[in-house]
Amino acid sequence: MAFYAIFCLYIHREKKEPRMNGRMSENIVYVGSKPIMAYVTAILSSFRDNPEGVVVKARGRAISTAVDAAEVTRTRFMNELTPTVTIGTEQLPGEGDRTRGVSFIEIILRKSPEAKTPGA
Repeated sequence: MAFYAIFCLYIHREKKEPRMNGRMSENIVYVGSKPIMAYVTAILSSFRDNPEGVVVKARGRAISTAVDAAEVTRTRFMNELTPTVTIGTEQLPGEGDRTRGVSFIEIILRKSPEAKTPGA
């Protein structure tokens, strides 16, 4: 069962080409309907792979879960993180020829420049 949970968390992470001024490979954690701590674990493991930053994305009802996961990560585990938030609306195809607007949020978590590295 533990292997399945870790495997499911890995599916939600996606690495793409460099972004954010070409300084880091993009780590994205897509937030859905799982418990908050599942996404906190995914964020923390993404930071292990890429310590410069992680992008947390959600749409619709999952927005509050994404905010909670980012805040739990920031307040309980990694106090040195600085969030940058982008919000908006995506137009998705609806019934027939109609489109519907779905809200989205993108939270970029980066380590603060003034954060001290161990041993420095």
